[in-house]
Amino acid sequence: MSEKVVNIMLGGPTSLIPHDDINQHRHEAWIGVDHGTIYLLDQNIVPVIAVGDYDSLVAAERQQIEKQIKDIRYAQAEKDFTDSQMAVLTAFADLKATQVNIFGATGGRIDHALVNLFMMTDPHFQDWLQQVTIIDCFNQITFYPSGNYQLPYQAGYQYLAFANLTPVKNLTLRQVKYELTDFSADNPVSWSSNEFLKDQPARFNFTAGIVAVILSHD
Repeated sequence: MSEKVVNIMLGGPTSLIPHDDINQHRHEAWIGVDHGTIYLLDQNIVPVIAVGDYDSLVAAERQQIEKQIKDIRYAQAEKDFTDSQMAVLTAFADLKATQVNIFGATGGRIDHALVNLFMMTDPHFQDWLQQVTIIDCFNQITFYPSGNYQLPYQAGYQYLAFANLTPVKNLTLRQVKYELTDFSADNPVSWSSNEFLKDQPARFNFTAGIVAVILSHD
């Protein structure tokens, strides 16, 4: 099956949106979420789908979306799923994405950032756990179920962190600056400010849980 990348633009602070990455993905499919849709239109990117309750938009912005976008999914302001969860479900279920990149997911309101970080622990999203990446100007976040992994060396990122989002068993880190052996915990823990070894892949494995891997630079 050929790869289909779908990009999602949420409504986080535009100061944290990496414009080079946006241009790199410009000609791929996009989903706009609430005010993220306006950001895309301002960048001359017309999303194939817009979703949200649009509670952050003024009347003129709503009219702009309704004029330029054919497929608009309206959500109730009071609902079980957040707009970001709705967008991810739409990307995989409707657009048949094999990879989803999420922008505008960090910064601003902490509750929104936590929803975006923890949504991949929701059972509804388990089938797509390794197909979602959250990207901002300083970070790239990916998600892993239990298993054995090798992470290629990333010259553009100074720091490497491993954070278990659920209870974890036997987390082991190898070929990194600070190694770890058979760590288990029932609560979330972030092993932050680790680093790649020069030109070497990082290796990690664990037997139960969900771990977020965060590549960062200042």
